[in-house]
Amino acid sequence: MSDLEKIIYKYAILNAVKHNGNANPGAVMGAIMSSEPDLRKDAKKIGPISGKIVAKVNEMAEEDQKREMVNLGLEINNNESNGKDKEKGLGDLPGSHKGVVMRFAPNPSGPLHIGHARAAIPNGEYTERYGGKLILRIEDTDPKRIYPPAYDMIQDDLKWLDIKVDEIYYQSDRFPVYYEYAEKLIEIGAAYMCQCDGGDFKKLKDACEPCPCRSKSPEENMELWKEFPQMEAGQAVLRVKTDIKHKNPAIRDWVAMRIVEEEHPRIGTKYKIYPMMNFSVAIDDHLMGMSHVLRGKDHLANSEKQKYLYEHMGWDVPEFIHYGRLKMEDIALSTSKALAGIEEGVYDGWDDPRLGTLRAIARRGIQSKTIHDLMVEIGVKMSDSAISWKKIYGLNRNILEEIANRYFFVPNPKKVDIKDLNNDMVKEEIIERPLHPDHLKRGNRKLIFNGKVFISNNDLNKGITRLMDAVNIDIIDKDDIIYNSKSFEEARELKARIIQWVPADDCIKAKIVMDDASTVEGLCESDCKNLEVGDIVQFERFGFARLDEILDNELIFYFAHK
Repeated sequence: MSDLEKIIYKYAILNAVKHNGNANPGAVMGAIMSSEPDLRKDAKKIGPISGKIVAKVNEMAEEDQKREMVNLGLEINNNESNGKDKEKGLGDLPGSHKGVVMRFAPNPSGPLHIGHARAAIPNGEYTERYGGKLILRIEDTDPKRIYPPAYDMIQDDLKWLDIKVDEIYYQSDRFPVYYEYAEKLIEIGAAYMCQCDGGDFKKLKDACEPCPCRSKSPEENMELWKEFPQMEAGQAVLRVKTDIKHKNPAIRDWVAMRIVEEEHPRIGTKYKIYPMMNFSVAIDDHLMGMSHVLRGKDHLANSEKQKYLYEHMGWDVPEFIHYGRLKMEDIALSTSKALAGIEEGVYDGWDDPRLGTLRAIARRGIQSKTIHDLMVEIGVKMSDSAISWKKIYGLNRNILEEIANRYFFVPNPKKVDIKDLNNDMVKEEIIERPLHPDHLKRGNRKLIFNGKVFISNNDLNKGITRLMDAVNIDIIDKDDIIYNSKSFEEARELKARIIQWVPADDCIKAKIVMDDASTVEGLCESDCKNLEVGDIVQFERFGFARLDEILDNELIFYFAHK
C-alpha cells in the first residue's frame, strides 16, 4: 500500500467507525482535503482511489474496523459537529502516523512572552498527545539579537508552562555542520558565491535576471568559499539557487551565509561566516528529524525558500503548518522595546506587571494552565486571533476561585471608633470566617471586633453600612460613626452596603502593586501573616493578588485581577 493509500485508508476507517460501519466516500474525501492541505493538488487522483478503499473498508465487520482503528493509533474527534467547533482547539496533526518530532526554536533576545506561548504550547501539546519528541533549539546566529541571560530564562519559562523538552540544541554550537552543508551545496552547483553589490543584485533580481556570479563553476565557487573568511562584511555572500523568475522576488536566490564581525556571547570570535536563518533552520530541521514545523503565516515565504534547499539535497519536506497572528492590545510584547525600557528605567525588570512576559504574568498570579488552555483553544488556524486581558482573567478566575483563600484588605484606611456599642451590650468578640466558603475543611480566620476598626476612606459614605460579619453602622460623617444594629437580616432590611474592615489593634501593613505598576497601600487582617511567598489570595471586594515579598512590618502583593 502506498503512502497515499495509507492516508486514505486511515480516514476511511475513522469515518466508518464513526458511522456504524459505513464510510461515506464524500465525507472521507472532505476530511482528507481539510486535514491534509498538501494533498489538495492531487484531488483528482485521490477521488477514484478513495472510492475503492472506502468500498473495501465497508466490507469489513464493524469489530474489525474498530480493531484496525486502535492498531493505527487513531481517535475519533467528537468536536467536529459543526464548522464552528473545527475552528477551536488543536485538531488532529496531519501525517502523525509517521511519527511526531517537533521543535520550539526561540531567539535568545529575552525571556518568553505570550506570543512565544502561541508556538511553545501547541508544540508541547502535540508531542505529548502523539508520544513524540520535542526539541528546544536556541537560534542564536545573530549576535546583535542575543541577551545572554535569556539562555537560562527561556528554559525556566518553559518549565513554568509545564512543557517537557526532550533535547536542547544551540545553533551557535553547530557552525561546522552549516559549513559542511554549504560546501555540499556548492559542490552540486546548488549554491554560489556572490560578490555583487547589494543594490545591483536587487535590480537584477527584480528584473528576473541572474547576476554574473550565478554562472560560476562549482570549482570557482569553492575557491571563493575558502577565501570567504579573509573578506570583509558585505564583500560576498553565499546564495542558494532558486527560480530566478519566481513570482515572489524575496525567494529568488536567497542568502545562505554572510560575514558577521560582532563578537558572539557564547563563541566569541571563533567564527566569522554566519548562517542566515533559512539556511540553519532548514538544515537543522532535517538533521533533527522534524516531522512537523509549526510557524506563523508570516513565515510562508520562508517555508518556500527552505523547500528549495530540501529539493537540492533530496530531503523529505516536513509538514509545514502556518498559523495566524496573535493580536493583543494594551500589552508590551516587543522584546527589544521591553529591554530598552528596562535599561532606561521605564520598567523595573522583565517581570514588571506592564509587560507581556511570562514571568510578569506569573508574578501577578496568573496560572500557567490559564495560558495553556487559552493557546489550545486558539489552536493553529490560519486566521488571526485576538486575545484580551478580559479573556485571560476569565479563564484564570475559574482556577483561582478554587485555590485562593479569602481575606480582608482595606485600601486607603482610616481608623474609626464606633460609638454607642454598649447600648446593645456589644463588646469585644472574636469573629470567625471560613478561609474559603466552599472548602470549610481549610479552617477559619479570626478577627477581633471591639468597635475600633480601620475602614477605607472610599467606603465612608453617609448612610447605613454593614461591617461584613460584624455589625451595622450609621455613617453620619467620616468622624461620626454610630452603632445601628447587629444582625445581617436588619442590614438587609435597611438595604445597607456591606464593606470589609480590619481590627485597629490587630492588622498588618500591606502594599499591592497593580497591573499598571502603581501601588495601593493599606492594611490586611493579621491572619495574612500565615501566608507564604507565592500564595494567592482573594481580598474581598478588591480582587485576587499574589504575595510577592514579606518584609519585617509589611506584606507586598501583586494584583492579578478582579
